[in-house]
Amino acid sequence: MQPKISGAILAGGRATRMGGHDKGLILLNKIPLYQHIANKLLPQVDELIINANRNLDIYRQSCDQVVPDLTPDFSGPLSGMLATLKSASHDWVVFVPCDVPGFPPDLVTRLWQGKQQALAAYADDGNRAHPTLALLHCSLFRQLENYLADGDRKLMLFMHKIGAIAVQFDDNPATFTNLNTPEDCRNWEYMQETRK
Repeated sequence: MQPKISGAILAGGRATRMGGHDKGLILLNKIPLYQHIANKLLPQVDELIINANRNLDIYRQSCDQVVPDLTPDFSGPLSGMLATLKSASHDWVVFVPCDVPGFPPDLVTRLWQGKQQALAAYADDGNRAHPTLALLHCSLFRQLENYLADGDRKLMLFMHKIGAIAVQFDDNPATFTNLNTPEDCRNWEYMQETRK
């Protein structure tokens, strides 16, 4: 049986390819990017957390809690994961980056069912791994804290170290398209229009 799971949106990056703008607040079809994620993630989880390092008051309007990184150096998604694991209300946390609006509506269920006995699982679309779309047990906090303290930042390397399971989502790889630039956003909007 699936337990209560916290959902976390990773929106704490520098977004250099977005011209340094807060990526989560970039408008996509006139709605902030992070809100697309929140709308799809909320029905799948029991708590919504947003990891952000700026514009915290804006993000607070849409979630149960906003969690900034514990370190001030924007050290990537693992830093956001660490802060979230420390503050989540439930034992399990599913993570989704703020720039993957098409992620599967059954992401949480499939990660939970696919993790087997492991304490972590991440999505794989059949062509590549997507370790920022992951399910982690909060007990991994200490291992992650030590990993970052050693100066490591590679997310996939950490997944291997903790024995995370790759869960296959090869039925629709396009759902994992991430929007890194303003052009990516325009292309995504265009694709949504043409599907109507």
